[in-house]
Amino acid sequence: MRAWGWLLIVACSGNGGFTADAGSDAARVVDAGRDAEAPEDASVDAGEDAAEPSDPWACGPSWGARRHDDGSVEVRVDAPNATRVEVAFFDAALGTSERLRVALVDGRVHVGASELRDAGLGTPLYYGLRVFGPNWAFDPAWTPGSELGRVDDVDADGHRMNPNKLLLDPYALEVSHDPIGPEHRDYSVFRTGPDDRARDSGPFAPKGVVIACERGTRPITRSFRDAVIYEVHLRGLTALDPSVPEHERGTYAGAARKARYLRELGVTAIELLPLHETPNDQNELTPDAGGDNYWGYSSLSFFAPDRRYAADRSAGGPTRELRAMIDAFHAEGVEVYVDVVYNHTAEGGANGGTATLLSWRGVDNAAYYELDESGRGYVSSNGVGPNVNTANPLAARMVFDSLRYWRDLGVDGFRFDLASVVANGCTRGCYRYDATLPRRIAEELPDVDLIAEAWGAAGGTYQVGQFPQGWSEWNDRFRDAVRRDLNRLGREAMPLRELLRRLSGSPDLYEDDGRPPSASINFVVAHDGLTLHDLFRYDGKVNDQPWPFGPSDGGTNQDLAWNHTGDATRQAIATRTSLALLTLAAGVPMITGGDEHGRTLRANNNAYNLDNEANWLRWDEADETQRAFTAGLLGFRAAHAALRPERHWRVFGDADGDGLTEVRWFRDDGRFVDDGYLDGDGAHFVAWQLDGDELGDSAASLFFAYNGWSGDVRATLPEAPTGTRWREAFDTASGTFGGEVVVGERWVRPRSLVALVAEPE
Repeated sequence: MRAWGWLLIVACSGNGGFTADAGSDAARVVDAGRDAEAPEDASVDAGEDAAEPSDPWACGPSWGARRHDDGSVEVRVDAPNATRVEVAFFDAALGTSERLRVALVDGRVHVGASELRDAGLGTPLYYGLRVFGPNWAFDPAWTPGSELGRVDDVDADGHRMNPNKLLLDPYALEVSHDPIGPEHRDYSVFRTGPDDRARDSGPFAPKGVVIACERGTRPITRSFRDAVIYEVHLRGLTALDPSVPEHERGTYAGAARKARYLRELGVTAIELLPLHETPNDQNELTPDAGGDNYWGYSSLSFFAPDRRYAADRSAGGPTRELRAMIDAFHAEGVEVYVDVVYNHTAEGGANGGTATLLSWRGVDNAAYYELDESGRGYVSSNGVGPNVNTANPLAARMVFDSLRYWRDLGVDGFRFDLASVVANGCTRGCYRYDATLPRRIAEELPDVDLIAEAWGAAGGTYQVGQFPQGWSEWNDRFRDAVRRDLNRLGREAMPLRELLRRLSGSPDLYEDDGRPPSASINFVVAHDGLTLHDLFRYDGKVNDQPWPFGPSDGGTNQDLAWNHTGDATRQAIATRTSLALLTLAAGVPMITGGDEHGRTLRANNNAYNLDNEANWLRWDEADETQRAFTAGLLGFRAAHAALRPERHWRVFGDADGDGLTEVRWFRDDGRFVDDGYLDGDGAHFVAWQLDGDELGDSAASLFFAYNGWSGDVRATLPEAPTGTRWREAFDTASGTFGGEVVVGERWVRPRSLVALVAEPE
């Protein structure tokens, strides 16, 4: 049995793996600073550690770190451009030096239980990587804090290896802590460049936590056309919820307690803003918004759930708690979608040789990021940082492995932040949309729902309507059509044809590709932008407010907002009407957490940095009247299959011979719309009738009348199907459900919508 951990000297093999250096007959041992001679290998212990272990790799990705049943640990790393990779083990997350360091051979190493014990390592076990490469050659005399072996901070091929910077394993299943937080506030220790390249980041760096892989319940099987999505920040969902135990507020465990509420509201899927580990431990360091990261679109890992969102922060606790949360939602029939950010990372950009090395950049900068033509800079098509080089096989495999792992945890679907950038087919120096990767994802993960934010910050990234089969897309065309029609009357030309297309599930975007209406994720507001309440109560953003409602930089200047002359009644009607248009449209509706009960941010439209009581959902201020109206709308949608079509509504043809097409569109005088009516700028009323019989609905027919005008409009009704009569289902002007039988005509208030259902006489 070896007394100490041994460090092998290795060299890069021709195929990018690792082989033992035949010229080395001794190696340094790292354990509390002691040296010893090396044995022939550092793979497994004999004797008490020789028992055949079970396979800990049967679950989760095939890279990373796993502990075997006998207490030994195996680490696997793929770094094709590295010449040497060493794994360093720690007995604490912060403030201590490594207790043991061993080199990988052919991309892996297996360290015996006795070797770990002798080094003073137990549970939890933390680890990180030290990587050498073409720009920093291995020197046997190198120790942390030394510049021995350095060639350049970055070479012409973009390599940025620096063994002084302890790196988070890209495949770590949990992360110990953020780069900066209450116990360490110095970001410069992670940087390269002349002032910092020799500083050892090991005692301070985020480390992987060795845990067992977890599996959750299988994703729910539900037709996506039946989905209603509730987009919300996990922490903000319950941070102020008095119904949740205080120690669970803002956590996975706290979110699990909202599963029944969402089911009763009519939601079928909760879409959570990013849950991957993100730097946010610094949010409490200052009593303002300076430097805070609340939304989480800055991933530090694509496998580890954010530890800050866990009530149980022990090793393995965040993963178990996440899995239990998913199980709780599944028990209520609510699916779980996760927002994923595969277009950039938390490592940020670079200035020549000065860059932050936390993980991917130091492991294989040239493979994980898209370089510019010089090799020393980057391409950014997302407006935030270097593109993840998803056209490179190494980075693409990481994306697939991450998706599969979270699916196995029980996640039902993924919303891809700036998905057009993830679909970049250019590996160096440019951007080019390429549907190859999205198509592969849809083919290889057919059992999960895939949603694209189909735009980015570079030319050519706007790709709404262009994603392949198996994908749905955030439809900003729907958002803008509804906002314009309710808020821009008299200020912009608003032909009705655009609104009709969006209410019909955007066939102009999706039908020619063979995609159904459910390819359109319809929304009026999302997390980035004004809340639904504020959209109809302000004329635009107000981001320069003092804490806690600001200040926040950025944010669009094209909110298409209007305060409706400050009239509270008009504001409430417009709010309800926007929800009704969203609920009645073909496609999949998405609301944002708090929309159902009047959440306000006082017109801050870019509150990414507000991790506070202003941004968290304020349950004690909820508008219960609005919540009840929202639940009524979602219940109405669930009750009527005609609103959830499998294919686009057919304007022509009468399959059942009852004299009705699947959809018919009307003017206020009862005549059918024509091109002049739809394309002119003077029409602001439209009604539509759905043939329930042909669309599998429980009702023979449905009729909706929408008035976008500033005055009352008298709508002439079509005749109800034979043997039925029209009865009012709801009216957004009054905010009530249920009503009288309606014959012949119905007055419709300004910017309101009336729904009628044909009932048997």
